[in-house]
Amino acid sequence: MIRKLIISSALLTVLPGLAIAQDAANGEAAAHTQFILTSVLFLLGGVLVFWMAAGFAMLEAGLVRSKNVTMQLTKNIALFSIAAIMYWLSGYGIMYPGDWMIEGWLGPFFAVTSLDPVGVAAEAVDVGYASGASDFFFQLMFCATTASIVSGTLAERVKLWPFLAFVVVLTGFIYPIEASWQWGGGWLSEAGFSDFAGSTLVHAAGGFAALAGALILGPRIGKYKDGRTVPMPGSNLTLATLGTFILWLGWFGFNGGSQLAMGTISDVSDVARIFANTNMAAASGAIVAMVMTQVMFRKVDLTMTLNGALAGLVSITAEPLAPTLFQSLIIGGVGGAIVIFVVPLLDRLQIDDVVGAIPVHLVAGFWGTFIVAWTNTDASFGTQIMGFGAIGIFVFVVSYIFFGVIKATMGLRVSEEEEVNGLDMAELGMEAYPEFTNG
Repeated sequence: MIRKLIISSALLTVLPGLAIAQDAANGEAAAHTQFILTSVLFLLGGVLVFWMAAGFAMLEAGLVRSKNVTMQLTKNIALFSIAAIMYWLSGYGIMYPGDWMIEGWLGPFFAVTSLDPVGVAAEAVDVGYASGASDFFFQLMFCATTASIVSGTLAERVKLWPFLAFVVVLTGFIYPIEASWQWGGGWLSEAGFSDFAGSTLVHAAGGFAALAGALILGPRIGKYKDGRTVPMPGSNLTLATLGTFILWLGWFGFNGGSQLAMGTISDVSDVARIFANTNMAAASGAIVAMVMTQVMFRKVDLTMTLNGALAGLVSITAEPLAPTLFQSLIIGGVGGAIVIFVVPLLDRLQIDDVVGAIPVHLVAGFWGTFIVAWTNTDASFGTQIMGFGAIGIFVFVVSYIFFGVIKATMGLRVSEEEEVNGLDMAELGMEAYPEFTNG
């Protein structure tokens, strides 16, 4: 009897300690699982956003004339490569500063990114977030996307190396600075501005840089004659359509990965909700653009329909989580309508945007940023307008100045003869490929 009492007492003493140890082990395993799943979300999301680079390349190759196709492809692979290097060299450190040079406004220049050590232990990482390399990889893709937006607008008349010089500044400094104001915990974040995945920080920023470049460059030769706009059909609408579908696919990583967590049931459910809302907005934008071109021009315009889908995607990017599917349909549909009205407006102003990036990314980016306050009660319309304006002024002014400096020093635009002959020949020494023509 005494022996049984001793054993029972010992068990009562030991079991609570074992239970506590088991709970601690379970908690540690859960934290490790959260770290792993969020890192995987960043890596897979980053791969999808990387695939958007192919989408931009195909879209632009399809919408420029055949004599400029190779130049557009060259620009796209070069700008992505430059973005990768500049974001490592300075961009990531500026965008996510450990120590601000100017608190809330400017991070340290040339804070070269370093990765976690090989075989890093759990004690040396933030298990509540994700691996440093996965975060860097994911954020880099957003940086490169900003540069891709500029490429299409300035097509068919900009020199290769001066354009790439601008990409160095855009990806290494301009984009990281303005993005740090929100995603790096800067002054816009403190003010209550909300941009979930980058309607303003990525898309409108790229649109403002593109607008600055278009104003400095001027329109293509023959684009505007005697007060009318001369159509310049693209080389291959099959490529343009393929590019749009690739961008549509990549956007699931763009918006879904911006949930920034996948370690709980709630997080995974929210990622799925973001996917569904993103898809609805794109579909709505395409249908609205398609119907409006039929009504207004008595024919369906494929390029407008493609840009309508993209405008719907840009519109939902600032807040893809909070809306219902019906609200997403409305948000994306308005984005599609924006394209139909803004493209002709730019032509009346004689601002030559070859692929329609300014209506899609800048103007629809404003709409998407503004309407966040409709579905997100933590945002306000006034703060959204203020944040958009601040980023727009900064990106446009700095880009305009730098484009002007390039024009005065290196020269920004090819000669008239080179433009007429095509940039493939002038800049790359190649003839246009006849198979890229429409017939």
